[in-house]
Amino acid sequence: METIGRAYIREEQDHLKASLATAGAVKIQDANNPYDALRVQLAPTNAEMLTPTSPGYGESIKRWSDTSEKKAAAVIRPTSADEVSVIVKFSAAQKIPFVVCGGGHSTSSASASEGGIVIDLCKMRNVSVEPAAMTVAAEGGCTWEDVDAAAAQHGLATVGGTVNHTGVGGLTLGGGYGWLTPRHGLAIDNLLSATMVLADGRIVTASEHSHPDLFWAIRGAGASFGVVTEFLFRAHPQPNPVYAGLLIFPPSALPDIVEFANAFHAKTDGDQGMVIALSSPPPTNAAVVICALFYNGPASAGKAFFAPLLELEALGNHIDPAMPWPLVNTMINAVSTYGGRKIFGGSSFRMPLTLDFMQALLKKLTGFCDSHEGVGESVVALEILSYDKVRAVSNEAMAFCNRGDYYQVGTVFKWHDPALDEEVRVFNREFNRWVREAGGLGNDKEGVGVYANYIMHGASPEEVFGRNAARLQELKCVYDPDNLFNKWHNLKRSR
Repeated sequence: METIGRAYIREEQDHLKASLATAGAVKIQDANNPYDALRVQLAPTNAEMLTPTSPGYGESIKRWSDTSEKKAAAVIRPTSADEVSVIVKFSAAQKIPFVVCGGGHSTSSASASEGGIVIDLCKMRNVSVEPAAMTVAAEGGCTWEDVDAAAAQHGLATVGGTVNHTGVGGLTLGGGYGWLTPRHGLAIDNLLSATMVLADGRIVTASEHSHPDLFWAIRGAGASFGVVTEFLFRAHPQPNPVYAGLLIFPPSALPDIVEFANAFHAKTDGDQGMVIALSSPPPTNAAVVICALFYNGPASAGKAFFAPLLELEALGNHIDPAMPWPLVNTMINAVSTYGGRKIFGGSSFRMPLTLDFMQALLKKLTGFCDSHEGVGESVVALEILSYDKVRAVSNEAMAFCNRGDYYQVGTVFKWHDPALDEEVRVFNREFNRWVREAGGLGNDKEGVGVYANYIMHGASPEEVFGRNAARLQELKCVYDPDNLFNKWHNLKRSR
């Protein structure tokens, strides 16, 4: 563990004490209605404040998963880092819990609050592109749709999520995989700096040259250290359309799909990606295998590369031979819709895939879905995106500690009956534990083997961040000693 200099810690803690003393000056006497005072403070600004009686409040607390819809005492929509700072300092002084909402995709309610404050960044969605500098700056409330569209106007792209209505903030701060990962690494590998509001209300820029320890921490555990109001990413040339889309197969195609996946693993050079998704969606609730394909090049090369799959008899072929880049991150939106109760889960697997493993995986999934009404929209996705570029960066270079010789598995269980909540959570946990063991990962010594944005809420810091957990906890004591940012993975939680 890297030791932080005593002088540096004292300097940060002195800043913190001074800022909290200033915050204390705004503490009000009427504890029964503290939000009136906050309204007064925000009145000269452009921030919008919604309470349960405000028009639009009901819509403001909706989330991607119905399990994360909570009745906040106030939803505040700032338009600047200064306004965010006012809210954070007020909340700290009044000891009112708060959360930050970007895209609202968390299934652990990390972006929702029951009785507290939601800092909703939906009014901070500006994107600016500097073609000469090859950078993209995105405010904290942006979705990947915002970033993809703005960058594409200049023939550029950066590594972003595979579902374009996902928030930039949550995905990036937890690591950030995307179709460009095989070529350019993770979103955090392309993050140049972040403007953020700390627990004491200070506004700082974290980069390799400014607050480097904080920059190390936010690349993988950023949601635990502050509110990022602007990200600056490295951009890459992406002037041409790509060959991409979905092929839908019956389970009988699994032998050929497994054979192709192993061949894919052996020959991919970073310009290709593949996701194998298993589901049994309504109205038929029949099991299907969905292959999402990506080739960063011309249609002729894409067709040749994926020829073994294209030659199979498919239930549906939704391949676009010339898909514009902004549409690439929409192709699996259809299985990532809003509504319903959802929970993420994650694990990993090693190549080569075996038919026995895939058939057992499908059997476990469909067995649960068939025996529980309204669960058929659940999806298990094997994300076969080359990890070579990711593994070129060490697990100690950033807080993110999930770089290894394996691929990710993401699960999204979806249901509608609240009575199933606990049973689905238990099955999700047991299912992913089985995937890890049956998929050949075991106790990997290279990385933790699970993506922080997928792992279920309540995991220990060691499970999520491995050998980086201790350093993160030390930094947490410097930047957020009162643990105000605790709704994602709680760094002060022990095994």
